[in-house]
Amino acid sequence: MDALKRIIAVAVFATLLAACGSSPLRQESYAPPAPVPPLPAAEPDGSIYQAGQDVRLFEDLRAGRVGDILTVRLDEQTAASKNAQTSTDKTTSADFDGPTVFGRPVTKDGVPVLSGSLDGGSEFSGEGASSQSNSLQGDITVTVVERMANGNLRVRGEKWVTLNQGEEFIRLSGIIRPYDIEPDNSVSSRKVADARITYSSKGVLASANKMGLLSRFFNSVIWPY
Repeated sequence: MDALKRIIAVAVFATLLAACGSSPLRQESYAPPAPVPPLPAAEPDGSIYQAGQDVRLFEDLRAGRVGDILTVRLDEQTAASKNAQTSTDKTTSADFDGPTVFGRPVTKDGVPVLSGSLDGGSEFSGEGASSQSNSLQGDITVTVVERMANGNLRVRGEKWVTLNQGEEFIRLSGIIRPYDIEPDNSVSSRKVADARITYSSKGVLASANKMGLLSRFFNSVIWPY
């Protein structure tokens, strides 16, 4: 019976370990939108313009409809630094004389016994500094998934690159203004509102840079020592 319990415990532990180490990276939400089926042909009514038909007198190569694609130029550079320093110093001193009897202090063997002094002091010094910088350069082509009521475009897309020992991917989602799209159908990532940019990888090299299960446990907040 004890052997069966040990086998069940080992199986449960292995299942939890596999669940922690095999979190899926691909997300269906980043899949491109389904293509819009073409409108049925309308009966000719002898007019140049017909209702329900998309006719453009001047074709614009910039994205503007659901399903169109555009290139986002990744130009992300962030830097932050913080420095704090605190210092306090406090000193307290008090002297008190003993009472006098008939004009003379109370003494014992010539030494005053009811007089004294009090001295105290405290000092504190603290200093902290923090700095961080990030940089991301490159291009990613995304798809328009929604055209909002005010004309803004919601875009989303991902790029996967398979190398020898793993895969690298970039994901981007956000909202852009059609006016910010340049004539070559590209836009800077600095002009993407509510941007969510993810750059990560999976494979042998990525796994080698991650802490193991026990290391993550001993470095977590639930471990108080």
